[in-house]
Amino acid sequence: MKYFLSISLSFLSFSVLGSYSIEISISEQRLYLFEGNKLIRSYPVSSSAYGEGQVENSLKTPLGMHMIKSKIGTNVAKYHFFVSREHIAQKAKIIHENADSEDDFITSRIMWLSGLKEGFNKGTNVDSFNRYIYIHGTHEEGLIGKKASHGCIRMLNHDVLELYDLIPEETTVNIYL
Repeated sequence: MKYFLSISLSFLSFSVLGSYSIEISISEQRLYLFEGNKLIRSYPVSSSAYGEGQVENSLKTPLGMHMIKSKIGTNVAKYHFFVSREHIAQKAKIIHENADSEDDFITSRIMWLSGLKEGFNKGTNVDSFNRYIYIHGTHEEGLIGKKASHGCIRMLNHDVLELYDLIPEETTVNIYL
């Protein structure tokens, strides 16, 4: 009986964890969070200012199916930034105006994407994980809703904090036009 209960609880937690999915519409500059088939959140985002594409060093947002491979930033203070995925205990100056700065700070949280289709967004020179493609907060909040990133999906800091807390690693992410 104890063994059966353990298996049942493991299945239950897998079912709950596996029920989230993310759809990112490039044309709408929106991220949609689903629980099963039910839309539970919608957030404005910014994809790449350079367009869409898979190839490394292109600074373009990759399309297709991905998953959240790694979540970085648990308990990091809002607006703090990261350098090479390492937390810098300092707040970035948040720009609320429609202005592009020289900096490209990654703030608050990182959800690191890994492509799921070999040869399209996984492997060789098209690997989203090796390209360091994230969903993350930004200090350029005034540009959210417009194509402004260097390949990643940028979010408002309060939105990325909420999303990070809602979803587990291995959540699927579909990025489409």
